[in-house]
Amino acid sequence: MTEISESAPIDAAKSGGEGRKLNAGTKTYLYVSLLLVAGIVIIPLITTALGGFKTLPDLRGSPFGLPDQWQWSNYTDILISKRYWLQMGNSLLIAVFTVFLTIVFAACAAFCFAHIRFFGSDYLLNYFLIGLMFPAATAILPLYIRIRDLGLLDTYWGVILPQVAFGLGMSILLFRNYFRNLPEELFDAAFVDGCGYIGFFWHVTMPLSRPIIATVGIIAFVQSWNSYIIPLIMLNTESRYPWPLGIMVYKGEFATEWQLVLAFITLTILPTIIAFFIAQKHIIAGLTAGAVKS
Repeated sequence: MTEISESAPIDAAKSGGEGRKLNAGTKTYLYVSLLLVAGIVIIPLITTALGGFKTLPDLRGSPFGLPDQWQWSNYTDILISKRYWLQMGNSLLIAVFTVFLTIVFAACAAFCFAHIRFFGSDYLLNYFLIGLMFPAATAILPLYIRIRDLGLLDTYWGVILPQVAFGLGMSILLFRNYFRNLPEELFDAAFVDGCGYIGFFWHVTMPLSRPIIATVGIIAFVQSWNSYIIPLIMLNTESRYPWPLGIMVYKGEFATEWQLVLAFITLTILPTIIAFFIAQKHIIAGLTAGAVKS
């Protein structure tokens, strides 16, 4: 009986492993699908980067081909310009504060929703999630009036606070699902040792939440880095413009220097691509942590 009971889990594991093997047709379908999706993502990026090396006539004549003559000056002129680094610094400053505030407020709120029972918690959570249904453009007029009344027009905070507000819904949802998936034994052991809610949050929950922190941080960073409509409405001084507004420099009254626009876009999206690859492992772990409840 002992031998049977000990070997049963091994046999079950072997059978389960064999059951997960994919046949040739399924593998072919997966590889073709993944290559197709990768092509849809990578080809526009490569086309954009190559377009930055072309002249305007070359870009119009062959938008998807290789440059006839590689115009390295399109990139070097942007890199040595003071305006480019100023706009990159503005974007980085806004993005860093947006990420920090989003993580702090979303984590605190999500912890309450995950571990504290109080009247109206479900309704309050649904209130936060309603914001996912509406983009920032739908509320731009009342948002502008509120920021004006607070005296934050043409300031960094006039861009940071709305971005944090619009990012809280998704961030709270991700944090809450992750917190609820943590072992309950940790919660019980911490309270037995005399640790309260705040202590458990800072000393136990947050150190174990690096994957979801990286996930929320990257999502908030990318959204803030690529935000266009909020800075366009809230900022008036060119020295405070982030990089999405810097593209307007290359738009003339009668023509647009598209080769410089493509070079500018290539240089400005590199930080988000680098940040994604650095935190890729944590992002995948954070997104899949709450998928299965043990």
